[in-house]
Amino acid sequence: MRISRRAAAAAAVSVAAAGCLAVSAPQAAAAAAYGGECGRGYGVVNSAPIGTKGTVFLTYNPSSGYNCVVTKRTTTGSTPVYMFSHLQVPQTGDWDEDSGTYYSYAGPVYAYGKGMCVDWAGGIANQSTWTYGSNCGSFAEHRVTKGW
Repeated sequence: MRISRRAAAAAAVSVAAAGCLAVSAPQAAAAAAYGGECGRGYGVVNSAPIGTKGTVFLTYNPSSGYNCVVTKRTTTGSTPVYMFSHLQVPQTGDWDEDSGTYYSYAGPVYAYGKGMCVDWAGGIANQSTWTYGSNCGSFAEHRVTKGW
């Protein structure tokens, strides 16, 4: 039984590695799991690693047309750290942001964006990831990772 579990785990790692060739090993290991923080009807449509500290998730609810962003730490620490989640719809100027000192996640933040591009970001401690012009059909998004 252990052999089949190990083989399945190795196969899963191989498939994940093949699908994420552009992601370095430390970032891949830092993936936090989305846990439904945006609420019922929201599904992950995009995500980005925040160095090795965590992941920012962009979710969408097709019934309401709203996007949501939540930033999650890789591991919940015993000490809170500065975190933020940011979401903006440039076409309408609608935006929402949450920032503060949190144990596990910042957000959720919401903006209506059905059929429109969105800009979204998340940060943990001294690392952040910003994505511009995202999830809007044929346009290519632009992502910037910053450390300070």
